[in-house]
Amino acid sequence: MRIIPKSRPPEPKLSSENNFAVSVQNLEKKFGSFTAVNKINFAVNHGEIFGFLGPNGAGKSTTIRMLCGIIPPTSGSGQVGGYDINKEQYKIKQHIGYMSQKFSLYDDLTVAENINFYSGIYKIPKSERKERFEATIRTAGLEGMESNLTVTLAGGWKQRLALGCALLHKPRILFLDEPTSGADPLTRANFWNVIKDLASKGVTIFVTTHYMDEAENCHRMVLIYKGTIIAQGTPEEMKTKNMKHEVLEIVLPNAQDWLDKIIKVEGVKEAALFGANIHTVVYDSAQAVPAIKGFLEQANAAAFSVNKILPSLEDVFVSSIENYDQSESKKA
Repeated sequence: MRIIPKSRPPEPKLSSENNFAVSVQNLEKKFGSFTAVNKINFAVNHGEIFGFLGPNGAGKSTTIRMLCGIIPPTSGSGQVGGYDINKEQYKIKQHIGYMSQKFSLYDDLTVAENINFYSGIYKIPKSERKERFEATIRTAGLEGMESNLTVTLAGGWKQRLALGCALLHKPRILFLDEPTSGADPLTRANFWNVIKDLASKGVTIFVTTHYMDEAENCHRMVLIYKGTIIAQGTPEEMKTKNMKHEVLEIVLPNAQDWLDKIIKVEGVKEAALFGANIHTVVYDSAQAVPAIKGFLEQANAAAFSVNKILPSLEDVFVSSIENYDQSESKKA
């Protein structure tokens, strides 16, 4: 089940140079001799859904922890909501929301008790707590379930409650660190409907995810790998400007059995399984298509098709990472 939206929220207005929701300049984080984040630069507009994407260990969570004022940078600078990440960490924490797959709801408390607990954590004035409580229940779709123990909630409901609690203090910038990890497709789709609605109301969304269908919801994104940003742009730009080669889709039975053979065909740069089919990155489709067809015919493959397609974000990311590794190996 794909969760690409029929339409994204309205494009956010571009911010002036000094008026971004989030921006970083040569941001670096080292742990001893290990560089987790390597002098990265990017900026996020107000009201934008901004994807911060990359494989495990790429530096995503470390970057978010610096932006949220949890850990200090080793060097470089950044601003979140107009506050300096080196000097104003406390103010940043007051003006942002944060949620991950590990957001700490208390299972032995009821839905209402969790909301009231976080109302206290966020120091919401008592005069406003009833209105915020009711808004959170509506956001989470938990009407009539206020007295249920949180441990009894299905994963999707618990996730929406966690999001509601993260929004209790009405932050204008929301950090989501792998918020749908492990969730089923329907839960993910419902979650993203809420996210798109928040963005349409001007909330800036900074999200990490390893689901490429989710990344299609972003207005813009960057790809970070080994602490370095190696590609960035809108989803469309990632598939066109950042993809130097063409992509073919090969449909045939038992595709996995053919993968190692396809990669050896002349003109094929990369090949990988994509669902039940094979996607190949090729240097020139005009030459590669007949070469692949000729190979499959000679090998007596069952009914097959070979067609040029628009690359998916997954194709782009795999190719970008492999190109980066190749360029770095040449420098060594």
